Amino acid sequence: MANNEVILLDFWPSMFGMRLRIALAEKEISYEYREEDLRNKSPLLLQMNPIHKKIPVLIHNGKPICESLIGVEYIEEVWKDKSPLLPSDPYDRAQARFWADYIDKKVYDSARKIWSTKGEEQEAAKKDFIEIFKVLEGALGDKPYFGGDNFGFVDIALVGFYSWFYAYETYGNFSIEAECPKIVAWGKRCMQRDSVAKSLPDQHKDMG
Repeated sequence: MANNEVILLDFWPSMFGMRLRIALAEKEISYEYREEDLRNKSPLLLQMNPIHKKIPVLIHNGKPICESLIGVEYIEEVWKDKSPLLPSDPYDRAQARFWADYIDKKVYDSARKIWSTKGEEQEAAKKDFIEIFKVLEGALGDKPYFGGDNFGFVDIALVGFYSWFYAYETYGNFSIEAECPKIVAWGKRCMQRDSVAKSLPDQHKDMG
């Protein structure tokens, strides 16, 4: 069994790190968690991710896997006999990857602008953020999870952002639930899972 030494280099508010924490919890993989100080990065982080010098980094038997979605796919492939995160059908798997890629390309930048800008730029960011989440609501439809009845890859890709909703709403002075009720209901549903509840910080905790 390939469950020897697993280390996660991470930073607790990181929605990208949360993806790996949830995937490892879903697969019931025990691992060593190492919190990184991003202002003073450890030699191990710089050694394991010399290209981007970013968290999260999954280290499995001394070998680094960088970039969060790649890490989740790696966890799925190595521990494939436990709680599948990707559908077995190739088309469904491709769709899951498409939506995870959409989340990576769209959500972070618009969300970051909500708390890092003001005035017209912030208003534009809020509008953009809501439009992106309305598209995601369309993809979710009336299903409990993006993959249907099964919590999986797309849910893991997105749910870390849910822990930041309160911060976005506070900075942006708007209600995500009023605009995208299905997404908020989905987030609450995900939070009922142990893997998510234990991996995400409290929304009201200071993310600074």
